[in-house]
Amino acid sequence: MVLSQRFRTAALTTAIAVVSHTGWAQPSRDPAPDGASPVVSNPALDAELFYEIFLGELSSRTGDPGAGYALMLEAARRTGDGQLYQRAADIALQSRSGDYALAAAMAWKGVQPQSREANRYVLQILIALNRIGETPALLRQELAQSPSRAKASTLAALPQMYGRASDKALAAKVVAEALIDELSHPATGPVAWVSLGRVRLAAGDKTGALDAARSAQTLDNANEGAARLALELMEESTPNAEPLVVQALAQQPVPELRLAYARVLLGLQRFPDAARQLELVTQAKPELAEPWLVLASLQYQDNRLPEAEKSLQRFIELAAASTEDQARERGLTQAYLLYAQIAEKKQDYAAAESWLGRITNAEEVFSAQSRRASLLARQGKLTQARALLRSLPGTTADEKRMKLLAEVQLLRDLKMYQEAYTTQVQLVALAPDDTELIYDQAMLAEKAGKTDTMEQLLRQIIAQQPQYHHAYNALGYSMAERGVQLAEAKQLILKALEFAPGDPFITDSLGWVEFRLGNKTDAKRHLEAAYRARPDVEIAAHLGEVLWSLGDQDGARKVWKEGKRVNPDNETLKETLTRLGVSL
Repeated sequence: MVLSQRFRTAALTTAIAVVSHTGWAQPSRDPAPDGASPVVSNPALDAELFYEIFLGELSSRTGDPGAGYALMLEAARRTGDGQLYQRAADIALQSRSGDYALAAAMAWKGVQPQSREANRYVLQILIALNRIGETPALLRQELAQSPSRAKASTLAALPQMYGRASDKALAAKVVAEALIDELSHPATGPVAWVSLGRVRLAAGDKTGALDAARSAQTLDNANEGAARLALELMEESTPNAEPLVVQALAQQPVPELRLAYARVLLGLQRFPDAARQLELVTQAKPELAEPWLVLASLQYQDNRLPEAEKSLQRFIELAAASTEDQARERGLTQAYLLYAQIAEKKQDYAAAESWLGRITNAEEVFSAQSRRASLLARQGKLTQARALLRSLPGTTADEKRMKLLAEVQLLRDLKMYQEAYTTQVQLVALAPDDTELIYDQAMLAEKAGKTDTMEQLLRQIIAQQPQYHHAYNALGYSMAERGVQLAEAKQLILKALEFAPGDPFITDSLGWVEFRLGNKTDAKRHLEAAYRARPDVEIAAHLGEVLWSLGDQDGARKVWKEGKRVNPDNETLKETLTRLGVSL
């Protein structure tokens, strides 16, 4: 059998000492486990086998794994020994020959059909070879042979096990078929449903994943796994996932789960809700450091500066006692940056500089210098601020890009849109094929009053990247905002929704163009849906204006006040209130 050319790769890592483990030099008359053939006790044959195994190991270690595999598999077939079959499969796997590994594992399972280890090898190799449809019976055997105390871990590992399958829908079907007995069992049902839900979510079946989470919670209404699956579904904007989280927290208010819930709410920009959850976490488990830092950032954003400072002080006290050096340094750096922002907001620039001076983390020096530039700009020293950013070390393309990005952000914050646009053009020149940078250039062109340039850039992106839905949405929204080409604007926004169905910001754009078209009822429906999914201040501004136009002034004021609490400085909201002559 000539296999060496198929397997020839770099030398293997340390070989498994199969010879000493199987004890070929010490013949045994005990029957082999798992129904294997008994070990042959003929000394002459034992010596031959010893040499064959030794030569197989030597070949594998010296760069000829094909010969090593053939010798080891032959020894395994002659003895029926599972350890030798396993070693043959391992040699093939280390040489990246899945088919030969499968052949060895299948031969092993044929000799020892009830061997759990043989079954697991066949199962895992088939999954690695993407032959998912052949695995249900093997998975059922693995679950049946898994000890009761370990079954939950086996079930929980299934999403990762099937994670590399190219046909995710088939993987979900196979797992559902294999878990049929486990799903209804009170002891294993919750974890089985959660695992199935994660496999379904990987396949894009959000509805099926939500049904699985509900089933898990029906069996155990405090199940944390179901709640964490629901959190993932919330991040995917899946309707009706949040009640599962709320129910789990009502049954078992685990601080770590509540903190995870707060993180998701932050990602959804539901800042008041996130702050409430973080406050509950800090009350229930005040020794946890991270919630204090996140809470401080929300309190700062809500302009509750004294409370933010107290939360930061508590975080610093807890972080100082941490034994995790890297995590402590990162956290303290973020705290010092936030303290500097608070001082900057209070126009105490000396204090802000003092906090920035505490940052010693080399990875965060750039952030500190960017804040220093912001301090200079706020004091009317824009020339010095820009010079500071340009003087930062930067020789690589990424470093030059970071410096220009920081300068653009500085100019954007100062509402110097023409200068920001000019700098963005330099940034795009460094990476002319970067769609994100071109998109940002288009947005700055609009802010600088260059609507023709903005439209040209967005149409360029659409032509080059037809699936880049942000460009369709931005162009359609701009047309709606200016009240031009409204029919085309609607089509552009609908096209964006094809690529990102349910996206709240694109749904907001659709509501806004319907309002511009005079379809107020449709506008209200779309904007309410967008606001439910993402209570963003700009969506609040649009929804409030539609409600106002429909005569619902109380509803409009309520929404505007909610938006103002999230971001009192938002330009869209301020312009809307000024134009309509409304004071809150």
